[in-house]
Amino acid sequence: MAYRNLQSYVNKLEQSGELVRVKEFVSPNLEMTEIADRLVKNGGKAVLFENNGTEFPVLINAMGTENRMCMALGVAKLDDIAGKIEGLFKTLTTPREGFFDKLRLLPSLGEMASWFPSHKEGKGECQEVVMDKPDLGKIPVLTCWPHDGGPFITFPVVHTKDPETGMRNVGMYRMQVFDPVTTGMHWHLHKNSARHYHAYKKLRRKMPVTVTLGGDPAYTYSATAPLPDNVDEYLLAGFLRKKKVEMVRCLTNELEVPSDVDFVIEGYVDPLEELRIEGPFGDHTGFYSLPDLYPVFHVTCITHRKKAIYPTTIVGIPPQEDLFLGMATERIFLSPIRMAMLPEIIDMHMPAEGVFHNLVMVKIQKTFPGQAIKVMNSLWGAGQMMFNKVMVVLDDDVKLTDYEAVMQCLVKNIELSRDVFFTKGPVDVLDHASSAYAFGGKMGIDGTRKFPEELHPFTEGIEKTVDFTDLIEIIPIIKTISGQVKLDAEKYLQIPGNQPKKLLVFVEEFVGSKDYSTIIWRVFNNIDPARDCYFIGDVLVVDGTRKYAGIDGFNRPWPNCTVVDNATIGRIDSIWAGLGLGPIISSPSHKYSLQVYEGEAEAEKK
Repeated sequence: MAYRNLQSYVNKLEQSGELVRVKEFVSPNLEMTEIADRLVKNGGKAVLFENNGTEFPVLINAMGTENRMCMALGVAKLDDIAGKIEGLFKTLTTPREGFFDKLRLLPSLGEMASWFPSHKEGKGECQEVVMDKPDLGKIPVLTCWPHDGGPFITFPVVHTKDPETGMRNVGMYRMQVFDPVTTGMHWHLHKNSARHYHAYKKLRRKMPVTVTLGGDPAYTYSATAPLPDNVDEYLLAGFLRKKKVEMVRCLTNELEVPSDVDFVIEGYVDPLEELRIEGPFGDHTGFYSLPDLYPVFHVTCITHRKKAIYPTTIVGIPPQEDLFLGMATERIFLSPIRMAMLPEIIDMHMPAEGVFHNLVMVKIQKTFPGQAIKVMNSLWGAGQMMFNKVMVVLDDDVKLTDYEAVMQCLVKNIELSRDVFFTKGPVDVLDHASSAYAFGGKMGIDGTRKFPEELHPFTEGIEKTVDFTDLIEIIPIIKTISGQVKLDAEKYLQIPGNQPKKLLVFVEEFVGSKDYSTIIWRVFNNIDPARDCYFIGDVLVVDGTRKYAGIDGFNRPWPNCTVVDNATIGRIDSIWAGLGLGPIISSPSHKYSLQVYEGEAEAEKK
């Protein structure tokens, strides 16, 4: 389903009872974040803040449930998209012998042709209003968390072009607003736009960049999708909306953008210009990403639709709205992975607590020994899956979203010393626990039933307990000396009655030993498997605590988690009843404020 513009999607949300219009004044500075955080963690509605100090209403949480994510992409279920891809692939790859068999391909080929973006002459709706003097201060850009370096554009669709091939790339990279006409451009070193940047730098040429906001939600989703380098994101958008994207040329550079977006911010990045400190920023890991040097984007022109809407989102301690964007990717790209690379894969799941790259669970149809290991290595070499830190491979009869069933399966099928594997490779640049920047350890867990060839003699015939709690122990500690986790683990295992334990997970004292959601979130953020996961005998020890310079020899800065300050919480509590959002929801920051270290975005060093 194609939406004519973002306003038509807002209308759809409102007609479906999925949107609340807030007419009372709410500030883009922290207050919208606090409201959105309460809503998304409790399945709340999308919100249109109509009174924010600018002429543009702010739309947030527009895709913050699975239902709204489906609405955004015009489907009843996200799996419907995967089914469409699979059906199309089979149609195009099935051998055709006769003339009439080949003729039957024409409707499919014609449909595919209708998805390719097209050029529209003249101006588009997105250029109805041209700011006399470009000024980002006229747009209600959010400052999300108290220690953010400033306001950040969080839903930017960033357009760049390879200077040699002319191939367009569309991605989503946060943008810190420095002043009315400059922002940071947060290109990670693994991203296509960063590659374009270095190509322009080699040519010593300024790099044209254009940022759009709004339009059909399919544009926003497609900018986040892990597509191969040679696939245009607007081809994916055309496929999703079943209608081609009409593109218009920008006014001050040669790039093209969809004609129906709400805002167009044109400009350039000069790769020969000195980099600038960007950040901190409360990121999707639930921790601040700390200040670092990034290129500067210079604004040359801002245009917008009449009655434009500013779309935004927040990221932070999961779950947040990005969970549902990731869920769409999980479902949509399962079929291409299965068909083109790993046919044994049946399903894949990225739990919210794993913040996409920290934890992935994969279900396979196992037919030969070592197949789970083959799947791990293949996925770690595939696109953005290279950032994954911990991968669990399971059999085809396990429901991946039933975590209790997953645990029972692991208990029945694995010997940790046999079925846990370690390697190293690229990790996300936002991973604060890796021993080195963007490079660290990975852990694979083979949770499948074993073929005889995979068994060690000492495991055959052993009757296993099926109660996971009999095998795992969560141990809160306060670290004070070097090597304390290992010493405490050895002491624990010497206590009579503790020998059956096979997995010891050490957490900080403020993490409840039964709060499994928080444990998973913090532990998987805080480990480098190559350093923090090791065996004592056949017992796997996991050090899920913060790493210190003095105690652990860890010399990288350590971030704090993202919580809102008490003054903002009090302000939102005081105005909640007048916002039309239903019964008051307690601030999630009450819980997580107990987990904040001394310091600001960066925890104080010890």
